[in-house]
Amino acid sequence: MARDEPGIHISGGVHGSAFAVGNHARAEMNQGAAVPRDQAAEELLIAVRELRADLTRLRASDATAALDTALAETEEEIVTTGRAAPTRRERLRQLLDDSQALVGLVASAGAVAGLLGM
Repeated sequence: MARDEPGIHISGGVHGSAFAVGNHARAEMNQGAAVPRDQAAEELLIAVRELRADLTRLRASDATAALDTALAETEEEIVTTGRAAPTRRERLRQLLDDSQALVGLVASAGAVAGLLGM
């Protein structure tokens, strides 16, 4: 590459994205068929998404950040595999149990907790 040409650097990985570089570049992304989910996984996914949305309305803290991260990981796992593994579900149970004040404030937290069998 000549010194006067612009360079591109991608740090880390790229997942679930399409990009193209250059004058006539074209990016295409073809997603496969959706992973089938049973009714319980579908309900948990909906509740997880609702709780993540509700968390944005609360004052940010270490507890809300940890919960949001765990919820994002759970959402990704359900979308990609069709289920949330028992260890992932247990981690969410623990975070919700540690955040009882949060669960009381946000109805969606109660929905997730109920679907986790708390």
